[in-house]
Amino acid sequence: MESITQKESKPAAKVGIYIFLSIWALINIFPIYFMFTFSLKSNDEIFGKNIIGLPAKWLWSNYATAMKTGNMWLYFLNSIIVTVAAIAISLMAAMMATYAMTRIKWKFSKITNAFFMLGLTIPIQASIVPVYVILSRAHWLNKYSTLIIPYAAFALSMAILICTGFMAEIPSALDEAARIDGCGYFGTFFRIVLPLMKPAVSTVGVYSYLQCWNEFMFANVFISDKAHKTLPVGIKALSGQHTTEWGPIGAALVIATFPTLIAYLFLSRKIQASFIAGAVKG
Repeated sequence: MESITQKESKPAAKVGIYIFLSIWALINIFPIYFMFTFSLKSNDEIFGKNIIGLPAKWLWSNYATAMKTGNMWLYFLNSIIVTVAAIAISLMAAMMATYAMTRIKWKFSKITNAFFMLGLTIPIQASIVPVYVILSRAHWLNKYSTLIIPYAAFALSMAILICTGFMAEIPSALDEAARIDGCGYFGTFFRIVLPLMKPAVSTVGVYSYLQCWNEFMFANVFISDKAHKTLPVGIKALSGQHTTEWGPIGAALVIATFPTLIAYLFLSRKIQASFIAGAVKG
């Protein structure tokens, strides 16, 4: 009798789990649906007539307004330039620093690693004033590098922490074999270690991308030139200039948000595998 009741209870439990997961999926998908439909509606539909439903008239012109009037094309391009450059710098700097601190024996390697880890304890909000003063005195405001260098610097500590877990699992015998074959430190790093760090590249790349793409405070304080503003600041400016037209604001939000979702859809397996590998190795 007990075995029969257990067999009967299992399908019921599965149905309950599927129902719960379906409801949870709808809860998570609804904000995306709402934002997309919001971007295609008029003010009348947004404020009362049709808040949740599909647009009565699909106003694709909201995207044209956001692109032309709100300069979203320019802000989108600026975000790509800043994000790609910051990721490239933080990745290369983190991997080379990790290699120097974990694979090369020298006196202050542990102290240097501890110094880098201090960056994890400093909130980005607490550094706005000193970083602004440094950039201002160096006449380094309103440039792409104004954001690229701080973004890469603040991503460096976490990137080194992630890379350390991966690099520790690479056998040191590979370094010794490369040295015997005549490779120096740079040759060993670029030919042996770097190709084996692809999971770390995915993990650090995703972390840096999310930090740079969505960052607002530095971009709002350090950049006053319209030619170098990024998407988060551009959306803020759009809402200030076009407070009576909320459809283009929704279109700008879609433009800023959907690249992240699309990238995750294509890279989700690699991202999950890299995080799992990092957790096991760490």
